[in-house]
Amino acid sequence: MALKAVRGFSDILPSETERWKRIEDQARDVFGRFGFAELRIPLLEKTEVFARSIGEETDIVEKEMYTFPDRGGDSLTLRPEGTASIVRAYIEHKLYVAETVTKVFFIGPMFRYERPQKGRYRQFHQIDVELFGTSNPMSDAEVISVLMHYFAVLNIKNCELHVNSLGCGDCRRPYKEELLRFLRAHASGFCANCQRRMDRNPLRVFDCKVEDCQRMLRDAPLLQTYLCSACTEHFGHVREYLRILGVTSIVNPHMVRGLDYYSRTTFEVLAPGLGAQNAVAAGGRYDQLVESMGGPSVPGIGFAIGMERVLLLLQDPSSPPRSSLFIAALGPSARDKAFTLYCRLNERGIATTMDYEDRSLKAQMRRANKLNSRYVVIVGDDELRKGAAVFRDMKEQSQEELPLATLFEELNRRLAGDCVSA
Repeated sequence: MALKAVRGFSDILPSETERWKRIEDQARDVFGRFGFAELRIPLLEKTEVFARSIGEETDIVEKEMYTFPDRGGDSLTLRPEGTASIVRAYIEHKLYVAETVTKVFFIGPMFRYERPQKGRYRQFHQIDVELFGTSNPMSDAEVISVLMHYFAVLNIKNCELHVNSLGCGDCRRPYKEELLRFLRAHASGFCANCQRRMDRNPLRVFDCKVEDCQRMLRDAPLLQTYLCSACTEHFGHVREYLRILGVTSIVNPHMVRGLDYYSRTTFEVLAPGLGAQNAVAAGGRYDQLVESMGGPSVPGIGFAIGMERVLLLLQDPSSPPRSSLFIAALGPSARDKAFTLYCRLNERGIATTMDYEDRSLKAQMRRANKLNSRYVVIVGDDELRKGAAVFRDMKEQSQEELPLATLFEELNRRLAGDCVSA
């Protein structure tokens, strides 16, 4: 029986990596221009990092984390999301000392044990963007507008930005009491999981994906009606700043983010064509998270983008293999000459390809076409005797002879604009 990848874990093939690279390169460019610096965090964390931050009553902690003991007896977890790890790093390395406001982003894989489906895998990839050090509503609007600008740069259209406010602890306390009364009055209509959760953390029922539960929740009391004056004012400023920045938003009072650490502003970007799980990015404010994890009282806001879902929305197909120059060598002597040239050109950053085997010119030209090579150099016994190689421009359908003695210098001069690296 042939070995296969673990269910929910996927290979990223060479024909797909250019699209992945495009997403990553644009992220580094866009977020870097807005002052966000790249941070890299480990795959493994102590389990308490996620249990304390995400909340023990969440689906992630209860059902989805890859958790195991190591040989020293510590409980370790493959990271299921990025914010908790970034906050741990922010506290551990005292990043709050160097700058009042800290802006970071992260790109990498996450791990959750859940049913694989379109755009949703057990190993998936996220771009996380976090801003620490201010609770000013301008920072909320900035983070959200940067996210929407990133999608615009990728030419992803028809996305909807949904926003809501989860208020603060003072707002949620009376709201939870009213919500609990509603849930208890209709308990028989909810699934067993919701019935178990409602007494311990009633907000968790909004995570439920069961259709009957979602239908019941349409009549649940709305948190917006319980917002205090400070939270109402904050949310109003966020929406006004978004309007000033030209970012269209839809207030969705039923949107409740599924992690315990969120407060005040929360948001999701929804995209058509992704099925029931149509959120391509989501985030919110977490003003108590840093302190709850043992750090100072520092507010924060951020978001995560699902990279697999972004790939589903990109307009262009998978990128074909690319080579600026193909060297077609005919015969052992010509192949030896071509091999040296091939290596030297690639070292100079000019994407060059050749065949190692002795194949016909026709077969080699077919491969050059498959690789979308703009130029072909042909070297055979005849060319070696004459001391000149054939240089063919595939786009212009023209060709000329170039001296073998200065072939490297001439190709380097002509194709310097096709360098793949500096």
